[in-house]
Amino acid sequence: MTEDSAPPLLGHALDQPSAFTAKNLIDDVRRSRQIPAGIVPPLCILEFDGDITDWLVRDGIAKPFRPWACFHTSMFTMDLEGVSCGIIARTIGGPYAVLIAEQLQAAGAKLIIGLTSAGRVSPDLPLPCLVVATSAIRDEGTSYHYLPPDSEVACKSRVVPLLERELIGTGWAVRSGKVWTTDAPYRETKVQLNEWARKGVLAVEMQAASLFAFGIARQAPVASVAMVSNAVDLAGAQFDTGSQEDGLRVLKGIARAARSLFATA
Repeated sequence: MTEDSAPPLLGHALDQPSAFTAKNLIDDVRRSRQIPAGIVPPLCILEFDGDITDWLVRDGIAKPFRPWACFHTSMFTMDLEGVSCGIIARTIGGPYAVLIAEQLQAAGAKLIIGLTSAGRVSPDLPLPCLVVATSAIRDEGTSYHYLPPDSEVACKSRVVPLLERELIGTGWAVRSGKVWTTDAPYRETKVQLNEWARKGVLAVEMQAASLFAFGIARQAPVASVAMVSNAVDLAGAQFDTGSQEDGLRVLKGIARAARSLFATA
């Protein structure tokens, strides 16, 4: 393979500024759609699946946030545990999660939390459970646009131990540790799953590494909470994360962690 034909995945000028920015997009959306100016809530949650958001909206718990200037998503807001919280549904995968996270930071968000679905990697992990990701394997593409090549990226946010503490009170089993971020969930193999399990990975998901790299490069407080509900070695029913009220308890735990973080800022 010649230098000119080498894959561009790792060939990024990380020290150069972005030519196209989230602020540019937001300004254009405001003009084209006549959206009023406004700062987003300090805590913003990217909900991977969207089921919790749909329920919150149907029950009138979450209301539309009109100043959110985005071509791709809608934001809903609510007060949780004394914290104003924005939630955006179906931010699936690292590229999409970071696209929205960039816009959230530009719009004034103080803390961005990815609430994602995940599959079990460690055979010792109970199902269902919550995993607070402390680091992520970079088996995706987005992180390489933000940080130099490496196999893993850590979550640098001070909210991680606060999430661990507050989520225990939800009634869910809670673990903290490493996750494997992949862009191709239907290309997970047993060889990979076994190898990552031997290396201490708890779960596999699609956005943590991307968000963590964005957070480090942009100095944006981010974190990831994975709802682990399926496994290739599980013979019974999959994807059972309980009731919508169970999901709301998770959101409230995240809000309490954010409240503690903001109190010490």
